[in-house]
Amino acid sequence: MKAAGATEKRYFGVTRNVFSLGWVSFLTDISSEMILNVLPLFLKNVLLVSTPVIGVIEGLADSTATLTRLPSGWISDRIRRRKGLTFVGYGLSTVSKPFLYIAGGWGLVMCVRFADRVGKGVRTAPRDALIADSAPREERGRSFGFHRAMDTAGAMIGILGAALIVFLMQRGDVNLERNTFRVIVIVGTVPAVLALLVLWRFVREAQASAKQASPGATTVPGEGRFPMAFKVFLGIAVLFTLANSSDAFLILRAQNLGLSVLQILLVLAAFNLVYASLSTHAGILSDRIGRRWLILFGWLAYALIYLGFAVAGAAWQVVFLFLAYGLYYAAADGVARSLVADLVPASRRGTAYGVYHTAVGVTAFPASLLAGWLWQAYSPRAPFFFAAALAGLAALLLLAFLRVRPATQP
Repeated sequence: MKAAGATEKRYFGVTRNVFSLGWVSFLTDISSEMILNVLPLFLKNVLLVSTPVIGVIEGLADSTATLTRLPSGWISDRIRRRKGLTFVGYGLSTVSKPFLYIAGGWGLVMCVRFADRVGKGVRTAPRDALIADSAPREERGRSFGFHRAMDTAGAMIGILGAALIVFLMQRGDVNLERNTFRVIVIVGTVPAVLALLVLWRFVREAQASAKQASPGATTVPGEGRFPMAFKVFLGIAVLFTLANSSDAFLILRAQNLGLSVLQILLVLAAFNLVYASLSTHAGILSDRIGRRWLILFGWLAYALIYLGFAVAGAAWQVVFLFLAYGLYYAAADGVARSLVADLVPASRRGTAYGVYHTAVGVTAFPASLLAGWLWQAYSPRAPFFFAAALAGLAALLLLAFLRVRPATQP
């Protein structure tokens, strides 16, 4: 295994491993976003599933599957190997997606979503630890920002691919048709297979250098307690996640306000363009001024955006809200992952990412379930009012209780 160092050749400002993992995520997200963004519409328009059931499917798939993230991260710390578990996770997601072609009821859809999310759970902690291990500390924000940018660029292309298929097969129809969805599934499986080939051929194991370790932290794999700052951030992140229900409800809200399937896909593509364009820059900025301020900005933006979804009364307003949503993701998503690496010793990164992603993922279930219930019991506006209030509270707690030195300080 090779330790990350300043002398390693850079590709677009990042190490070879980070660059290669970016391409793996790029190809995977072409596949996932092409298929999964139209899945809520398939459930509602074709299978005639109610929004509470959609909330159960989304929340249960995400939350139950995240139980694999902690053991996967812990195992990667114990064996000091990240790549194998990462490959298994991507492979499981790839194998499960074609079964959506034959889905005739929500039960099979839930099973596929579960398998796909288990794959994501298995790979996420080892992959994030591998990125952290492959980047010098002073480049960590840039590296996670680059990875999120590649991931999101793939999402944008996947959504545009789905939009093209929808346009060719049903033009501007409001509702999604079954045959259109099946074509999307077939086409979307191809880049997922290519991602596995890139991962197998170009990604190498990496070992964190001594320079990356936190001062005074234990370096024995699996031993020692997590620092208090990590625990504080974890608790606040869980509270924020309770406000962060599945994006399926944003898609349904867009349709509720009058956008067609094609228009929704184009808006999602624009959202991902903003996210991809700003993610690396946000990561670089977090290397300079510290992670907390970027995350705080992102969470406050999230609260305002969800308030906008609650009060929106016209379809054109959704376009601007989705563009702003890309700004939130760029500021908070990759930067939060960088912060986790800052707060724990290098020897426990896999476990820490497992704990973080598990806590966030498990909370996604009640978040989505509650959003579906609020939608059905009160109105389509209700879950967005609730989320805006809770996100604002989480931002205030982050400002009040978390103190983190900028990553560039020794």
